[in-house]
Amino acid sequence: MTQTTSPRTTNQSQTDFSPILVADIGGTNARFAVATDFDIQTNSFIIEHLSIYPSANFSAFEAAIARFLNELDIDRPTRACLAVAGPIKGQQVYLTNLGWQFNAEEVKAEFGFESLLVINDFAAFAFAAPYLDESQNLQIKSGQSQANSNIAVMGPGTGFGAACLARDINGSAVMSCEAGHISLAAVTELDKQLLKVLQANNQHVSIETVFSGPGIVRLYEAMCEVHGQEPEDLSAAEIAAKAPECKMCDATLNHFCDWIGSVAGDLALTFGALGGVYIGGGILPRMTERLLRSRFVDRFSEKGLMSQYTKQIPVTLVTQENIPFIGAAACLHGRGK
Repeated sequence: MTQTTSPRTTNQSQTDFSPILVADIGGTNARFAVATDFDIQTNSFIIEHLSIYPSANFSAFEAAIARFLNELDIDRPTRACLAVAGPIKGQQVYLTNLGWQFNAEEVKAEFGFESLLVINDFAAFAFAAPYLDESQNLQIKSGQSQANSNIAVMGPGTGFGAACLARDINGSAVMSCEAGHISLAAVTELDKQLLKVLQANNQHVSIETVFSGPGIVRLYEAMCEVHGQEPEDLSAAEIAAKAPECKMCDATLNHFCDWIGSVAGDLALTFGALGGVYIGGGILPRMTERLLRSRFVDRFSEKGLMSQYTKQIPVTLVTQENIPFIGAAACLHGRGK
């Protein structure tokens, strides 16, 4: 089913702004919209004409974007930036969960765009970071961000993604990476016991092995084994639902929040994220109370000789909507194209 937002009247940016077609292409939905303006006073992009299509309704990406453009009731944008949940190799884009692949240059020519960029969805998150609205998000660790310093973004969802907005006085650039596949490190004695169990059952225990949707099940099963309990056959959603009355489910979710604090602190050090850390993804926004009660902050900050460094870094849980659209617009707008 298509969902559409109608245009609304906004304050103009007082600068020339050519509309940008923005997209968020994932395994479940293909979401399209238009960034129609940039509001200087609020430092925000105006996102309108939103349409959401089930990805399974289309055999190829070109059919999805054609549907959106044909239904659009304004002049077609001449600029476009697409945020995709899949690998990008040169001009080739692969959406493996859908069986889609396309060539960016061919799409640009077919639909008559003057400018077209395709970026990873977590790269879009990094591009969006300077434009987020603090009132719509939740600070989970206080700190003092430094102007023009690097910003790290990360998040557990179906997988685990991360990226960095690298900044200095001369400008900025986004660095995409595969941080989800870094080997997971143990810090506490319980971490070590859990990691030993996980290593016995998984060839490589990465961050994503534990900090993703399927990872919660692996962590639950390891938690049960460490405590000598027989695990039930539960999904991640069932573990969350049973947590109020199940000791092992509750311990699993608590440790998920604790341990991810260490992971976030490691990535903050890796990226030199003195400009702040922003956490997204589909899991933690559903666990905000548990996250705030957890040892996330302590474990983020406990980095030995670098503890003073990490203690000053603020961490924000991003619950604001349309992050990929904002990031896609920021990516193209920042290039002056």
